[in-house]
Amino acid sequence: MFALRGLAVSLSVFVMVYCALSLALSLAWHRVRLWTQTLAARRAADLLFALRMLPLATAAATTAAFTVPSFLLLEPRAVDEPIGAAPVILGLFALAAGIAGIANVVHALRQTSRTVSAWSSGAESLQFPHSLPILRISQPIPPMTAVGIVHLRILLSSSAQLLLTPAELTMALNHETAHFRHLDNLKKLLLRLVVFPGMRGLETAWLDAAEMAADDAAVSTSSEALDLASALIKLSRLVPAGPTPELSVAFVHAKGSILNARVERLISWKCDTQRTTRRLAPYGLAAAVATTAAFVITYSQLLASAHKATEWLVR
Repeated sequence: MFALRGLAVSLSVFVMVYCALSLALSLAWHRVRLWTQTLAARRAADLLFALRMLPLATAAATTAAFTVPSFLLLEPRAVDEPIGAAPVILGLFALAAGIAGIANVVHALRQTSRTVSAWSSGAESLQFPHSLPILRISQPIPPMTAVGIVHLRILLSSSAQLLLTPAELTMALNHETAHFRHLDNLKKLLLRLVVFPGMRGLETAWLDAAEMAADDAAVSTSSEALDLASALIKLSRLVPAGPTPELSVAFVHAKGSILNARVERLISWKCDTQRTTRRLAPYGLAAAVATTAAFVITYSQLLASAHKATEWLVR
């Protein structure tokens, strides 16, 4: 009974923190979006993804750092106390949400694997001066797609290779490589795990910012930016009509929702497009040190408060 009560309490705290933060984030999203639009693309993409994962990370940290230790250290094991209805219901809800998230992940992995296998059938490996494997596929679509989380590769259609000049192809490959460097396919997988109503706008904004950040990372001169813009325009004619695999990054998206914005940014590219963020590192480090010190000093009191809260929940 002690173990079951502890499990129910831990899951209840997790789901309450997760849902409360997710709801607050979905309600505040429109204001957050206006703020992120003033940031550089890379910083905006990193911040948006961090915000999307914040409810899960905070709920997990709260449960692991406070709920579980306070229950194990302060809860009497000899007391045969029944489990209340609230922790049982919340615990079952947390389990259901976890199972649903895992099912989403499995579905995304299987759907991506099937689609990529079909696309890669009969693919030819290209000898191209690039750091990642490049496979040329015979079918015209998708024109260029970055696939894989562990085994990374870029699929390039023969039609796209014929359309692009060597310089344009190099810039397009640089763009897809930037997605790999920032683990964007893995991040998409994590998003399938934390589905919550009202988060679609935040996730779409992250996808858009990640595309623009990859554009910025791919080019370093105005001529390279123009080559990348030209590649975008040319390959937009070959965009597939159907949806692309969930765990892949297409060079040009089927919806084309940000194509014009990306082209305009590249045409007006300037060397200060990628603003540095290193100056913020000392402040972040100082805040982390201060937070850790406060946590260590007050940890015992925090555990006692957490135990009181869970006692109320159990009753």
